Amino acid sequence: MTSTTEPTEPLSVEQLSATTLLRFATAGSVDDGKSTLVGRLLHDSKSVLADQLEAVERASAGRGQDAPDLALLTDGLRAEREQGITIDVAYRYFATPRRRFILADTPGHVQYTRNMVTGASTAELTVILVDARNGVVEQTRRHAAIAALLRVPHAVLAVNKMDLVGYDEQVFARIAEEFTAYATELGVPEVTAIPISALVGDNVVEPSAHMDWYGGPTVLEHLETVPVSHDLAHCHARLPVQYVIRPQTAEHPDYRGYAGQIAAGSFRVGDPVTVLPSGRSTKVAGIDLLGEPVDVAWTPQSVTLRLEDDIDVSRGDLIVPSQDAPATTQDLEATVCHVADQPLTVGHRVLLKHGTRTVKAIVRDIPSRLTLDDLSLHPHPGQLTANDIGRVKIRTAEPLPVDSYADSRRTGSFILIDPGDGTTLTAGMVGESFASPEPVKDQADDDGWDF
Repeated sequence: MTSTTEPTEPLSVEQLSATTLLRFATAGSVDDGKSTLVGRLLHDSKSVLADQLEAVERASAGRGQDAPDLALLTDGLRAEREQGITIDVAYRYFATPRRRFILADTPGHVQYTRNMVTGASTAELTVILVDARNGVVEQTRRHAAIAALLRVPHAVLAVNKMDLVGYDEQVFARIAEEFTAYATELGVPEVTAIPISALVGDNVVEPSAHMDWYGGPTVLEHLETVPVSHDLAHCHARLPVQYVIRPQTAEHPDYRGYAGQIAAGSFRVGDPVTVLPSGRSTKVAGIDLLGEPVDVAWTPQSVTLRLEDDIDVSRGDLIVPSQDAPATTQDLEATVCHVADQPLTVGHRVLLKHGTRTVKAIVRDIPSRLTLDDLSLHPHPGQLTANDIGRVKIRTAEPLPVDSYADSRRTGSFILIDPGDGTTLTAGMVGESFASPEPVKDQADDDGWDF
């Protein structure tokens, strides 16, 4: 397969290993041009193969379009192509000589906001698109609020379709000022505004010849140069146990290992560790990585820890450094984004999944719901409906070792699940809050779920 553009030398293994990795997500309202931007970014950065472009050209011609619809490079589902909208999160991987990228193109439709939460949950940067003709709308504010809650450290405001407003600098300046003020109130640490036309290619990869009043970076230039801090290796070490390995072979008759992906930090042989929620302590006797023993392992490696003492460890337990063990609790207070069609109500019986552990829980109180227009709080709404962002208090049947989301995006997050059909109801962030009114007394429950 050949490239669609001028032949270039592929990146060597050494070059790829020397470049940093940036995970980023796109977000915005329906028809703001997210998929077109992603397609343009892939095409103009020479990351599209000839057969991929040919397939897009055929599909575009079948729809009566004269030029290739670059949005089809990411909208792969039949329903997406028929409706002209993004439904599922589309992940794309590409690289330039300066950096590697994992891109999540998320849906803009309100109905699929839940997918935006998924795509942005691991992102280090969010590109939020705005149609220059419409400016900042409710879905723009919702996506900004979600990015702030998920503590995405960098935000790019891409004011798209500038060609449809005559490349007017005042239109761009007004939208950038309004969005930046809103994002600042949310606590977004950094906003970079870029005027673009994804359809034409202005300021996506190459600088625009139509906007000489703009002297900032293109989208790709900013993506290549924004500082990325992969600090998970320096966080509190956490290993959620996914599987207990007991091969019972003649070669290893007494082997017992605890396998999982290191969520944060690093572990070394000889480290004193504690298993939660039991609180039993021991030391790391050995670490196996890809079947070979190693002295040290770090996030996000998947490893097997062997412990010095024969203690009870099972799936759902959390192995942590003894000197840095989080507190266990049955009472959680968190900010959540409700993603299900059925409401979340006070007294709602749910399953709470934290790491690899799932426990029964009850929603004891919903102290507030965030109003996106002015960031005010609606006190004690009684329920959260689809796409609502609010504050909840939850009581679990068993103690859970949780971190603050500010300290760890992995072990400070959870999801609520409907125990009847397994539907994901809510994504939660422990300790995160815009503000909260005075709490009300927990409402008791007498149906066997009152912990």
